[in-house]
Amino acid sequence: MADDDSFLHLARPLNPATIASQPSTAPLTVTIQPQALFSILDHASRKPQDQDRVIGTLLGVRSEDGTEVEVRNCYAVPHTETTEQVEVDMDYQKHMLQLHLRANPKEILVGWYATSSELNTFSALIQNFYSQQGDGTWPHPAVHLTLSTVPGKDIESRTYISAPIGVTPERAADSCLFIPVPHEIKYGEAEKSGLEMIAGAKDREDRSQMLQVDVESLERAIEQVLELLNRVSNYVNEVLDEEAEPSSALGQFLMNTLSLAPKVEPADVERDFNNHVQDVLLVSYLANTIRTQIDLSNRLATAALTMGGEGAPSTAGTGDGQKSNQNQRRTAGRGQNRSGDQ
Repeated sequence: MADDDSFLHLARPLNPATIASQPSTAPLTVTIQPQALFSILDHASRKPQDQDRVIGTLLGVRSEDGTEVEVRNCYAVPHTETTEQVEVDMDYQKHMLQLHLRANPKEILVGWYATSSELNTFSALIQNFYSQQGDGTWPHPAVHLTLSTVPGKDIESRTYISAPIGVTPERAADSCLFIPVPHEIKYGEAEKSGLEMIAGAKDREDRSQMLQVDVESLERAIEQVLELLNRVSNYVNEVLDEEAEPSSALGQFLMNTLSLAPKVEPADVERDFNNHVQDVLLVSYLANTIRTQIDLSNRLATAALTMGGEGAPSTAGTGDGQKSNQNQRRTAGRGQNRSGDQ
């Protein structure tokens, strides 16, 4: 989120209603995993040309107090939308949710997404559907994630919760107040290499990226660490020369980070690094050897089948020839016996 964005948090819904039937509108912090965003972008890339946006269900985990939500997964929900009405396949949504909960019981329904930053009356209808009791997120508010997918422009994401408004129940059913809440896109170390590789393809015309071997990945990681060390060193030098404004928070962070570094001799670090490189090379050599052995075995098996197929007719012909010679010998022997009898 940008620094100039402001957030509004309401502790109570605005319309008079029974407290027991009101969902909680406590402030939320939403964390989004990259795989959920990629699924949304893939869904948006396959939408019909005459459809402005697509929607789907967000799945994830929620903290015990309901103030923190982590979006881990999602799936598309068919819907049709015109200027006058919107239709959502609710049966499909319920069946897909049941199947997903059976496969991933730790993840729950947390909200829905739309590939458009526009909020309208139809958005309020869908939000109330996901926030309802029974099949919805009640008593917690449903999280609405908007993702702009306009070609040629940067992707912008926003998250909202809602509070019901309206003087009558009929008007409250298709109305709600969308309240923006802060969100963060977070990824782990295991996903970092894949995201960096995908990001490296954006500067190529064919949008392709070659996979790197272990040694190349290690070299790239060392180069990135050296670059970060140079940035930190330049910043510290500028602060000491009074060319940059000092930051106590950043200084405390650097001190805590440096205190975690192991105190070892440079010779020990070099020895451990060389041992690691040797292990990587050994694993790479073994993998190549196994690959070559499998390829050689496949070729030998193919050659044996080919040679066996070509030799089969020759063997059959030889057998027939031997049988013919034996029959001729038997006939000649019988002729000689008859001549002796005469």
